[in-house]
Parts: sequence; structure tokens; C-alpha cells
Amino acid sequence: MPGVKQVIIVRKDLDMGTGKLSAQVAHGSVSSYLEAVVKDKDIAKEWLDEGQKKIVLKVEDEDALNKLYKAFKFKHIPCALINDAGLTQLPPGTTTVLGVGPWKSDEIDMFSKGLKLL
Repeated sequence: MPGVKQVIIVRKDLDMGTGKLSAQVAHGSVSSYLEAVVKDKDIAKEWLDEGQKKIVLKVEDEDALNKLYKAFKFKHIPCALINDAGLTQLPPGTTTVLGVGPWKSDEIDMFSKGLKLL
């Protein structure tokens, strides 16, 4: 089985403070992990056993994030869009991050390899 990883993709057009950004990335990680457990518990376990490899990437805006979400869903790769509750820095419902995987690295790379690190 190819290596497994998780990717968290962040909108760089939002002016999130460090704490807000960290919380949103954590929400993306946990939510997409839960999706992966449902899809394939063996891949999720492999990811846990191998140290939980995560990569945080960035996109320009909400449109780019939504296009990636649709692409991952089309390929049946577990993922989760995170929408902020709006209690602090952002309006309610603002889409902040996309968590992808853990899943097979080569399949995630089909859509994420051109993105830059946050």
C-alpha cells in the first residue's frame, strides 16, 4: 500500500489570527480523519501507526477551496470542509479550510501537488 498522509488546505484570503487559524486547521484534521475512518479504517489506522503525517497547504480563495473539495469528493477521497461558527473573527458560515484524508498519498497528490505550503 502506498504511503498515507493528511492534507489541510487553508484559504489565504482570510485574515485569521494565529489562534483562529490553528483551531480551524485542527477542526479540518479531526473532521477529515473521522471521514477516513468511515471510508477505510485500515488506512486510518495505518496513518495513526505511522505518525499522523500532515501537510498544511494554501489556496487563494473560497472558490479554489470548493473546486478542490468537489474533485476529492468525485474521487471518493475522504475530506471535510470546515465552516466557522462566527463567534470571534469571521462571519458565521465562513468556509475556512478543507481537510483531506488520511488517505493514499498518490491519490491526494493528484489534486494537491501544485499547491504551496502555508
